[in-house]
Amino acid sequence: MGGLVIRNLLEGDFPGPLWAVNRKGYASVHGQPCVARIEALPEVPDLAVICTPVATLPKLIGRLGSFGVKAALVLSGGSHLDDGADGEGSIRTRMLAAARPSGIRVLGPECMGIVVPGRRLNATYAGQPVKAGKVAYLGQSGMLGNAMIDWAAGRGIGFSHLVTLGDSVDVLLPDLIDYINQYAPAQALLLHLERIHDAQHFMTALREASRHRLVLAIKSGRTAASDLSGLPPTPGVANRDVIFDAALARAGVVRVNDSDELFDALETLSRMKPLRGDRLAIVANGLGPAMLAIDKLISAGGRLAEFTDTTREALLAADFDMTLPGRNPVDLGSDATPERLVEALALVAADANVDAVLVVHAPTRLAPAKATAEALIANRKRFRRNLLTSWMGLEEAMAARHECHLAGLPTYMSPEKAVKAFMHMVDYQRVQALLQETPPSLPFTTSAASRDRCRTLIDRAWSAGRRRLSHSETAQVLSAYGIEAAPSRYPTTAAEGEAAAAELEGPLALKVVHDHNCTPFRYRRHPHKLSAGLLQDLESPAQVAEGMHRLADKVAEKFPDSSIHEFCLQPMQRGKHSMQLCAGITRDPVFGPVILFGIGGYKVNVLADRQVALPPLNITLADDLIQRTHAARLIREHSRDPERDLERLRRLLVQLSQLAADLPRLQGLEINPLVLNRDGMVAVDFAMDLGAPARHAIMPYPEELREWLTLPNGMQVEVRPIRAEDAPLITGFHTQLSEESIRFRYFHNKASLTQRDLSMLAHINYDRQMAFIAERHGEEGDKEMLGVVRVWNDPDNIRTEFSIIIRDDLQGQGLGSLLMNKMIRYCKGVGTLEMVGQIMVDNHPMRALMKHLGFRLRYNMEEQVVDATLRLNEPSSEWQRHRLESQPD
Repeated sequence: MGGLVIRNLLEGDFPGPLWAVNRKGYASVHGQPCVARIEALPEVPDLAVICTPVATLPKLIGRLGSFGVKAALVLSGGSHLDDGADGEGSIRTRMLAAARPSGIRVLGPECMGIVVPGRRLNATYAGQPVKAGKVAYLGQSGMLGNAMIDWAAGRGIGFSHLVTLGDSVDVLLPDLIDYINQYAPAQALLLHLERIHDAQHFMTALREASRHRLVLAIKSGRTAASDLSGLPPTPGVANRDVIFDAALARAGVVRVNDSDELFDALETLSRMKPLRGDRLAIVANGLGPAMLAIDKLISAGGRLAEFTDTTREALLAADFDMTLPGRNPVDLGSDATPERLVEALALVAADANVDAVLVVHAPTRLAPAKATAEALIANRKRFRRNLLTSWMGLEEAMAARHECHLAGLPTYMSPEKAVKAFMHMVDYQRVQALLQETPPSLPFTTSAASRDRCRTLIDRAWSAGRRRLSHSETAQVLSAYGIEAAPSRYPTTAAEGEAAAAELEGPLALKVVHDHNCTPFRYRRHPHKLSAGLLQDLESPAQVAEGMHRLADKVAEKFPDSSIHEFCLQPMQRGKHSMQLCAGITRDPVFGPVILFGIGGYKVNVLADRQVALPPLNITLADDLIQRTHAARLIREHSRDPERDLERLRRLLVQLSQLAADLPRLQGLEINPLVLNRDGMVAVDFAMDLGAPARHAIMPYPEELREWLTLPNGMQVEVRPIRAEDAPLITGFHTQLSEESIRFRYFHNKASLTQRDLSMLAHINYDRQMAFIAERHGEEGDKEMLGVVRVWNDPDNIRTEFSIIIRDDLQGQGLGSLLMNKMIRYCKGVGTLEMVGQIMVDNHPMRALMKHLGFRLRYNMEEQVVDATLRLNEPSSEWQRHRLESQPD
């Protein structure tokens, strides 16, 4: 393997020096100088590629680190990596331990290596060269990486970087995503995923990357049979892959299902202009192929465009021989010449109701595939919409596909593949829109008192050794978060039951709450026992008392080890055109808390309607979750006021998201049934269980960082982290800034903020960025933004770059100092080593403030600015020290 790597480096014309290290002491290997020991190398190399037996890896990494090497690729692998020696840990564990003292970074074991064609670096055992390009590929399988190289060569695709991780112990996939995002010229990033080690780091890196380039992902392990993680199931979710789908969509990433689809999607997304919608027109020389495309389009959730009257009349006036005159698809028949197809295409592509056009062509004597492709390419400037082509066939069609490929026109072997690629474009537009959405204000916020009450209740249960809350305790938590529960009484004796029944009207439902039926999502294990422990339509207090005895006896018989906590007595909830829904929170072993929503009741498993989303949710994200369910379609079809009911559900999901963020010990919460009718929405049955504090895949809003402060002039201001809903505040703030203040902040005049600007400023990753705004609350509840301080951390939390801007009429009032001090305290607390920023030379007030705060100021001649630097913490490891010293001071 080592010989293959050296040969690949030589064949790729690697410009730097190469050395081989082999203990047999060869004079040279493939013409390159060789030494017997690491210590005999003439200088410290930048990169070590390790191809030795796995048993030698820990010791070898330790020696490389001691010699001063800062990076190593470990290509070796095999089953022995999990073996221990003399009571020590596995080889993987000892590799990591050997790397820590020196701070050497390790990629692998079992990785294929790294290819950077632009640097003529091919440090892999791949079988063929890789051409340079604008696509980066990061994968977790070496063999799939080899196959990717071959597939890309066949499609003429080049790479900026190609890296596979194998079973890496140190450098993980998010680290590489961050690297590509910071330093690579890639326009697109392709990911092959098998497992995620750190969901929060993964999601942060992915969300950052997808804001700046196209990201496509393919994941193996979609089914139980191919999932080798060995992780426990996620309660309430039959197939964990839906959670992965939700995570990728939340990050603005397009997911594909297979490797061919990966390249089809790449071709579409990298060569098409952004879409305005999902309406597709089809122009073909045969109705059969066109109908295949339509079937695929409708089944994938797309729409067939409906032509305007103008287009319809123009098509009819042109006297085309169409199977469906004036309609979509435009079938020109088998005698359509290239010229006729171009004329029809120009008319269709000019239609305002069309977002993209698919040309489906089968070769005929009158219209050879290559000649038709050349006609399209020659007239492409006449077509005002994105164009996709499908040249059906193999021998003659291959030449047409080749011509389109050279011209940069997306082309596919079949109409179905073309439609699937188009739908990837539609999906990409949707997930990117969600990523950049600035949602409306939150309809509900909790108070510190209500959060404290819930935490006290949960802590009391946890201290008592209980891992579930009773029905009555869960009702208290729901009430604290504004979620209405059905009126309930909780008797513990028959006498109390009779008294409670006398206070309630109408037929009653009685439920016994015991250890075995107060766990969320329990019925996946025992679906036949769904209604066990429940009596309905009790008419009198005597029936309630008798029912309590019956249910107690049933529990004693079926669950002798289970203690009864209480009985729940409620009025029957039925009628009024009620719909039963299910909403809740579960916890995934990879992504942490997850919000669920869908059809509820006892048939929830049969209907299989549950959709999921990662918290935190805002109104826009909650609406996206609801719209993916059958429940949304039922509401739109049958509700008297669909928008009112959908708004209630959006609010509920945001409340659940807040609940998941505020209560870290909450493991699961199921509200089922959640009854929705014309009178409102009420939680009828619910259960909550507890666990160790959870880590969210997307860090929730840091509520604990809010505080009220007083300026030297006596003004009371609230200083808090920014949130996505603050976009209107930012817009209003920007309009009150002078040109000079804007120039000092952005280094150029920025008269207005775009939607993308607002999204970037308001919708931040709290584990990588922070922004504190100061706002003043008016007497009528209105708010105004007075100033903001921001930091952007590098992925390893070594340095953070700050910016600050204060409203002109408040400058000199101490607000800048107040905001900067809060941010300095925050950055010190999260372990950042250094804070840096750049100040315009003529921004004298800011230079004075930085000097007052202890920053070191230095004039930067190259960029004509003043660099400000403040040391916050000292490095705690050799690796941190190296990173701090290796960057420009």
